[in-house]
Amino acid sequence: MNENQPNNIVTSVKNGFVDAIKGTGDVAKAVVDTVAGTFETVLKDTSKVGVVGMESITHIAGGVIHGATEVGSDLGGAAKGTIIGVLRGTKATGAAAADTVRHTASSVIKSTAEVGGDLGAAATGLVEGAIHSAKDVGLSAEEAASSAGTGALEAANKVGSKAGQTVRDAMTGTISGVKVVLKEPFKSMA
Repeated sequence: MNENQPNNIVTSVKNGFVDAIKGTGDVAKAVVDTVAGTFETVLKDTSKVGVVGMESITHIAGGVIHGATEVGSDLGGAAKGTIIGVLRGTKATGAAAADTVRHTASSVIKSTAEVGGDLGAAATGLVEGAIHSAKDVGLSAEEAASSAGTGALEAANKVGSKAGQTVRDAMTGTISGVKVVLKEPFKSMA
């Protein structure tokens, strides 16, 4: 990965999302299409999924959240679309899909915290997106929700205790008819 690629990915995703949302007004569709297309291009350009793919997810999520903030868009919808788009772009299934969901959720929460966005709305959107995509990637709705919720909570706890509590509160009850079961440990490894 060249030194400027992360910045190029963030800028490309942000601009692509901003243009798409201005053109259609459909946040979820704009995010899914932008993220899936960008991720497919990144993977084609690098021919590697592993670390490069996970780094790209971080940058793509940042681009979406920054773009959504720029246009005043719903961060919950943006988060939901990010999960769906990443899973479509990576074509991950099974355990790899669960890891991808968890990493994407973590990246979205970190970016949401950076822009001072609504962490609860983002966390809820992440779980909704994971549930929406579960069947397509070989996960149960519960597994997908758990992966998204756990990744979101881990990232929020690294931001701070208030952020962690906000995300934990958002995970209480059911989301899209699914009870979110958070998996330990939640402590920051920093």
